[in-house]
Amino acid sequence: MQATSSPSPLPALLLPAIAVICAVCALALGTSYAKQLFPVIGAQGTSALRVGMSALVLLILWRPWRWPISTIDLHAVVRYGLALGCMNLMFYMALRSIPFGVAVAIEFIGPLAVALYYSRRRLDYLWIALVVLGLALLLPIRSSAHSLDPVGVAWAFGAAAAWATYIIFGKRAGHLHAGQSVSLGLLAASFVVVPVGVVHAGAALLQPEILLFGLGVAIVSSAIPISLEMYALKRLPRETFGIMLSIEPVVAALAGLVFLHEALSSAQWLAILCIMLASIGSIASAHRARR
Repeated sequence: MQATSSPSPLPALLLPAIAVICAVCALALGTSYAKQLFPVIGAQGTSALRVGMSALVLLILWRPWRWPISTIDLHAVVRYGLALGCMNLMFYMALRSIPFGVAVAIEFIGPLAVALYYSRRRLDYLWIALVVLGLALLLPIRSSAHSLDPVGVAWAFGAAAAWATYIIFGKRAGHLHAGQSVSLGLLAASFVVVPVGVVHAGAALLQPEILLFGLGVAIVSSAIPISLEMYALKRLPRETFGIMLSIEPVVAALAGLVFLHEALSSAQWLAILCIMLASIGSIASAHRARR
């Protein structure tokens, strides 16, 4: 699946742009509600429930066995899925002790690092400086009421590294039908996450109310965003799509404030904005360089 790169009339871009915003909001909403399961089944169990249920929903929705797949492509999808599973698990582990918006901002360092590594333009030093400033404002290098838990920060950086790996492996499976690669990738991810969740939460995962809640989280935080993003990616220029996704840390911070009562300091808000601007600037300047 490839995004179009030719300009499109404004009305034709409106619905896909709305789809991206709705996808980001659905992901933030689903993750905020998922965090409410932590006291019952832990971050490990919640991650297992989300990934396992998401895989089940998307396998039923896309039926990936309808398309043939070579052994090489299957190996690429499995590697992509394993990275996806590690990313989900480590991100949920980070959410145990650091705010949602901060965790997303740190996680965004992964794809941003990949983009900056492959571009290597002078203007990229500006985006790197913004990232460094954002991290300096976020990381627990000073003692204050808003300092972050180092263990949670480490998990978030692990999720960022997994996201970078996920992007690299995902590109190798990019020529496959998106429904096939995503559903099979989530199936592979479940082999990483579900055993960890089962060991941690055990029979609590099988409680009917927990399963029903997990199904709702999977639909809201995976099935709906992925479907909306697939719709938008086919209709938006790749750069526009990437820039719009860069609002995710701010949306996550707002969701954390509204649904989880995670109040951030002014320095943390500034850090999130620095990382978001670095992502937007990197994508926009890369687009201008290609043109």
